Amino acid sequence: MLLMGLAACGLARAQDSAGAPPSPAANSGAAANADSAQYEVQPGDLLTITVWKEQDLTGDVLVRPDGGLSFPLVGDLTASGKTVSALREEVVERLQRYLPNPVVTVAVKQIGGNEIYVVGQVQHPGEYSFARAIDVMQALSLAGGTTPYAALNGIVILRRENGRQEAIRFRYSDVAHGKDLSQNILLQSGDTVVVP
Repeated sequence: MLLMGLAACGLARAQDSAGAPPSPAANSGAAANADSAQYEVQPGDLLTITVWKEQDLTGDVLVRPDGGLSFPLVGDLTASGKTVSALREEVVERLQRYLPNPVVTVAVKQIGGNEIYVVGQVQHPGEYSFARAIDVMQALSLAGGTTPYAALNGIVILRRENGRQEAIRFRYSDVAHGKDLSQNILLQSGDTVVVP
């Protein structure tokens, strides 16, 4: 009897909220896993865009290698480098041409664009995806730490910007002893940490 009462109460609550637009907290979903408000979208990310009460304007969108995406009534727009909240605002702005007061949710369904590589004398070399900013020490930790044969003061971060590659030196022993912490830079998507 108690279970039937609880079920009826839950049904009534669901019916009461069926006509109201979803709250921002309810929309966080997968995006919460990627710190949605501050997460910067990258090529390869899979986003879910939902327009409330517009079934034809709901779906998954893959961010193209050029950083753009296409969505009905919105057209093409640049997504790469924008935060999820900034992208949502742009989608709302473009949809307002066709819909009065659209309620839009943009969520990160799958992170596919933020990847770094850790190679060389580490326990688990490979490609690592990340949802929040990570530094060099954290990347080494993700890779299981260094092997006994690693040249800890010869670590290099390879970064490609504007078609040019640069090598950033990293002296593990300095950072481990609290010296010259500026070396422990935040990694960017596409960086390669080389542990000789």
